[in-house]
Amino acid sequence: MTITMKTTIEQLMQSSQVKFGTSGARGLVDDMSDQVCYAYTMGFIQYLEKTQQLLNKSEQTASKIVLAGDLRNSTPRILNACARAILDSGYQVVNAGLIPTPAVALYGLTYHCPAIMVTGSHIPDDRNGIKFYKLAGEILKEDELIIKQQQIDLPDDCFDDQGQFNTQNDCLPAMDSTALQDYMSRYLGLFPDNAFSGKKVGVYQHSGVARDIIPELLEQLGAQVVNLAYSDHFVPVDTEAVREEDIQLAKKWTADYQLDAIVSTDGDADRPLISDEKGEWLRGDIVGFLCAQYLQIDHVVTPVSSNTCVEQSGFFVDVKRTKIGSPYVIEAMNHYVEDHYAAVAGYEANGGFLLATPIRKNDFLLTALPTRDALIVLLTLLHSSVENKLSISQLSAQLPQRFTYSDRIKNFPTEKSQQLIKKYTNGSESENKAVIEADFPLFGRIKKMNTLDGLRLTFENENIIHFRPSGNAPEFRCYSESDSIDSAKKINQIAMQGLLSL
Repeated sequence: MTITMKTTIEQLMQSSQVKFGTSGARGLVDDMSDQVCYAYTMGFIQYLEKTQQLLNKSEQTASKIVLAGDLRNSTPRILNACARAILDSGYQVVNAGLIPTPAVALYGLTYHCPAIMVTGSHIPDDRNGIKFYKLAGEILKEDELIIKQQQIDLPDDCFDDQGQFNTQNDCLPAMDSTALQDYMSRYLGLFPDNAFSGKKVGVYQHSGVARDIIPELLEQLGAQVVNLAYSDHFVPVDTEAVREEDIQLAKKWTADYQLDAIVSTDGDADRPLISDEKGEWLRGDIVGFLCAQYLQIDHVVTPVSSNTCVEQSGFFVDVKRTKIGSPYVIEAMNHYVEDHYAAVAGYEANGGFLLATPIRKNDFLLTALPTRDALIVLLTLLHSSVENKLSISQLSAQLPQRFTYSDRIKNFPTEKSQQLIKKYTNGSESENKAVIEADFPLFGRIKKMNTLDGLRLTFENENIIHFRPSGNAPEFRCYSESDSIDSAKKINQIAMQGLLSL
């Protein structure tokens, strides 16, 4: 007789420290045991069953759930644990392989099935995560609440004392390449033949899951490609806090190879990274704006941390600001869609672009893909450069000249982050302003405070500082905005030094 252990996902979150963040469940690899990953997947499946998004198990033909992952060392093991939970629940596994997050999301939307992506995105290799997609797309905060409540029966004899499977069975079927092929066809269809003819583009490959896909797409669209820095170990490329070595490499590469641009992504290819012809990496909120402009989006949703040039430009019919994180952007986009607005999209400060409605561009119908995507940004900017006969730097120079910068303090306890935010928001507005101005006297007087997500301060000189604890890791992030990049960097550094001295 099989003995089962009962637990809820919420209890498991506390005992394992693997918790929901802004982009699914994430934690240290050592904490993401087979048992934890199996239970999370079971909780997701039970949620789908209760909301009637999967066929009942009594049906003769079971529903399918598609699985994919990134290139981290821990990903294959976690994929196998997820697959075992799917099979034990009576459903079919589609193994889409190691492909971009937006590619597996597109498969789920196209073939009307749930999807699971094993990825830690941009965070270091000692961490990983699981991202869940229901039939309508990625789960939102309201879905997380229901998943947390699911009671899971875990077969106690399946796991050892460390929560690993007693018997390591290979539960993944042979790879199905449909998801990858459909994703590439999406962008080969969007652009004309030889759309990038004459462009010489560097592809910073590192350990990104799209490192072979991007060169193939660029070459099929007519670009000359130079592949750069392929890595056998995982490189945590963060498009919001680009590493100093990557800043220097981009300048060297563009000079050495005479490149028109360098393109790259984070680990799971849902956040883009693109440099101009001088090797200067563009900010994610700038490339998101340029992508929305190219696609002629009417209604834009973006988090509170994004550059204010989106409002100052007057290009869009409407701009809606949200808390940071794709679930909040998607929720706001859904309201636009429900109200029957055409051409709705969102982007985040990390550059990830979310298309809420189908649009027609270049005589091609581009279907909705309401999850972060990197490739749409990289490719639209390159084509915009070709169409307008402008360099990448000239494209960004046409926007209102507001400059953003961000940095982070690593290994900064979440509790300490929350205490700092509370210190500056616990009193009346006048009291809060007085405390902040005393701690950061160099910034002058505060004009406006925004507590939608963390603490965003606009000063009388129009400089902006935004403090926010990370939703995915023990980090404290600081965003800044000013009228020059040097000023944005300087006030960011002052703010970070001020935080560390408190």
